[in-house]
Amino acid sequence: MLNKNILLCVTGGIAVYKAAALTSKLIQSGAKVKVIMSKSACQFVTPLTFQALSRNDVYIDTFDEKHPEVIAHIDLADWADLVLVAPATANVIGKLANGIADDMITTTLLATTAPVWIAPAMNVHMYNHPAVMKNIATLASFRYQFIEPNEGFLACGYVGKGRLEEPEKIVSLVKDYFQTKRDTLAGQTILITAGPTKEMMDPVRYLTNRSSGKMGFALAEEAIKLGANVILISNIESLPVPEGAQFIKIVSAEDMYNAVMEHYQKANIIIKSAAVADYRPKEVSNQKLKKKDGNLMIEFERTKDILFELGQREDKPFLVGFAAETDKIDEYAWSKLERKNADMIVANDVTKEGAGFEGDTNIVTIYKKDHSRLELPLLSKHDAAHKILMEIHKALKEGVSECK
Repeated sequence: MLNKNILLCVTGGIAVYKAAALTSKLIQSGAKVKVIMSKSACQFVTPLTFQALSRNDVYIDTFDEKHPEVIAHIDLADWADLVLVAPATANVIGKLANGIADDMITTTLLATTAPVWIAPAMNVHMYNHPAVMKNIATLASFRYQFIEPNEGFLACGYVGKGRLEEPEKIVSLVKDYFQTKRDTLAGQTILITAGPTKEMMDPVRYLTNRSSGKMGFALAEEAIKLGANVILISNIESLPVPEGAQFIKIVSAEDMYNAVMEHYQKANIIIKSAAVADYRPKEVSNQKLKKKDGNLMIEFERTKDILFELGQREDKPFLVGFAAETDKIDEYAWSKLERKNADMIVANDVTKEGAGFEGDTNIVTIYKKDHSRLELPLLSKHDAAHKILMEIHKALKEGVSECK
């Protein structure tokens, strides 16, 4: 945290008083803090409070240029190592999601290339409104990270989800972010499977699923950023292969099985994020199946269970499976963890907004061999991938799994 530049954007709500405490705690942790306030925020706490706590000018008006040698909102956008919007109102979330820049905060946020974290605070019904949920999903797809609000007694008198996260927790999250080393996974080799498989029926038709491969490719990219060697096995050609990854192209579930079994002994960690077909046509026609009167009957046979087979190996690496479910998420995830002898299962409910196939966001829960579980909020797939990898690193460091 020492000398890290934190830009705190404070928008109008009763939780502004917590932003004052947050400013103080960030300063005490060694960070440099500059504050932008919306005009509504100034109705709750005066700018002088934040000036005294941050020991810096407080910015409110886009056209109030305090230093003529720079354009303030561009200078602040470039200065920040991290931007926190706390508290974040439904209004500012909606503006950002739609690219509206009509005040100092929104113009600065659109100009910054630093990571942006948003900590919502509002009435429970406002937070759960479909428009707000849609805007949050949009921002998550832009790789904005959200600090979920707490549940409890709200200033409006309601009890529910909407309280700004406590300053101490926000500071802890910021510390964790800056302490993440870029060589966290150095020396590790990670084999990642991504995307769907294609099971041929005839020369022109095949069976597949809606998996886009985006989660697996995000895992590969984030693992490389953390210093790992990556073997990526996939059928996807529409996404760029992360620079530095060894890419192995496959088509069918049988291809995936063969590729994984050929390379798994090189890996310390295997992440099975691919949506591998469970069944394939028992017979594949050499010629195009012609349309006939009546129904078409196709007999299917089971494909090989790659995750299960890896789990039975004496030289099993740290094994992570994925579970895309539509109901009974906990039940199926815990069952899969045990049946497959995996070390971790990452499960999601694909019926939830922002957690389904083909999108740029995900909402996952991580189930661990030590019987703990970690629910992640709506995140971009890259941010979810980063958190999954850090949980893997943590488990290996703590010796939860007896892998090679």
